[in-house]
Amino acid sequence: MSSTASSSKTDDAEALRRHRILSSHLYYDVPPSKVPLIYSPSYDIAFFGIEKLHPFDSSKWGRICRFLTKEGIMDQKHLVEPVEATKDDLLVVHSESYLKSLNSSLNVSMIVEVPPVAMLPNCLVQKKVLHPFRKQVGGTILAAKLAKERGWAINVGGGFHHCSSEKGGGFCVYADISLCIHFAFVRLNISRVMIIDLDAHQGNGHEMDFSDDRRVFILDMYNPGIYPLDFGARRYIDLGVEVKSGTATDEYLTKLDHALEVAEKKFDPDFIVYNAGTDILDGDPLGRLKVRPTDGKQAICGLHACRYGKAT
Repeated sequence: MSSTASSSKTDDAEALRRHRILSSHLYYDVPPSKVPLIYSPSYDIAFFGIEKLHPFDSSKWGRICRFLTKEGIMDQKHLVEPVEATKDDLLVVHSESYLKSLNSSLNVSMIVEVPPVAMLPNCLVQKKVLHPFRKQVGGTILAAKLAKERGWAINVGGGFHHCSSEKGGGFCVYADISLCIHFAFVRLNISRVMIIDLDAHQGNGHEMDFSDDRRVFILDMYNPGIYPLDFGARRYIDLGVEVKSGTATDEYLTKLDHALEVAEKKFDPDFIVYNAGTDILDGDPLGRLKVRPTDGKQAICGLHACRYGKAT
């Protein structure tokens, strides 16, 4: 293929992506009475107890909100309900072939790492597994708009950092981080984004998606000895901080403080996407770290946050 034809094909693909973003209904006007905290009861994944066969807690999102409500930190009526991402929304990043592959329960079972899912009718998998994921994707994308308007926003779900445009894995079916950023580029006039990924696992999905995009700077602090062991994707981390199994609180926070200082000097973002996770905490079966909340410094566990403005 000639360079001219290749360039024309790329331009056409970008034009189609832009059209899909501008036509999406995921961005909508949120009343001032609502706080920039996004959640839906649809987030939780439960299907006959099969979900308990995986150590990932697929009902944690609801428990987080119930805890915040019980402690008087928030009122359920002030939460923002997202819209479910449609096929056209997902095609902003994903290919037709990847989305079609999710019509196979076997393929979905491999991504969520729960083998019995392969035996379920795909219509049930769509309803009980993929619908909650698509709802969370809508929440992550909407969080960017709210962050631009309010200065910050949090999606209680999302943060599926193992999924890239062509491949899911590690309980991550859709690339919501990549989608969130592409929507922000087009709809919010954002030009420079920093991803701060503090999940204990390497964020190989968004690393692959933005491997050649200099508008995105990735700070990834992860345990190199656990899943996904994606050495190819590690080449695309702009600032990688390895924290080995057994790393305790003081060492973790010291490394984090230093990394944030270095990142601030290397890149000047106008938008920050923060991917958090419970798995850095002591006792988590997946992260293998020994971080404990201390001196008022606590992880925003299981949340996906966006911040508009300069890093501070």
